[in-house]
Amino acid sequence: MIRVLFVCLGNICRSPTAHGVFVKKTEEHGLQGQVDVDSAGTAAYHCGEAPDARASAAAARRGYDLSELRARQAVAEDFYTFDYVLAMDHANLINLQALCPSDAPTRPQLFLQTYGRRFQESEVPDPYYGGSDGFEHVLDLVEDACEGLLADIQARLERAQ
Repeated sequence: MIRVLFVCLGNICRSPTAHGVFVKKTEEHGLQGQVDVDSAGTAAYHCGEAPDARASAAAARRGYDLSELRARQAVAEDFYTFDYVLAMDHANLINLQALCPSDAPTRPQLFLQTYGRRFQESEVPDPYYGGSDGFEHVLDLVEDACEGLLADIQARLERAQ
């Protein structure tokens, strides 16, 4: 089982969007039972809350379901549990690096910079204070980077066989 954790600040916009997109992509590629996906925030602002309604609506328009997701805060144990800990932006990468125990087998990475293919941006911008077009742009970036991540995981699974 390969475990993936997407992380943003409050876990109500970007990371649950990535969570929902990646779950669907793993299902489309027949990887259910081989890949586990979760999301978290570096801050505890929204623990227990559903994703932002605008993020959920934008995701639903593209066929992604975020309705079962609930916000939680990232914890040090995540670096022992997950194979990939993927930050949406540099600020959250720095927060994750500070949280990461020195002996943990997993180190946080910047999601878009590491796995994005089509866009020049290195961060997934926070759409919280903007309009609906920001949520659509987040989906564009996340869908692209999820394809790169999926390719990396598929290669990893093939090597393990």
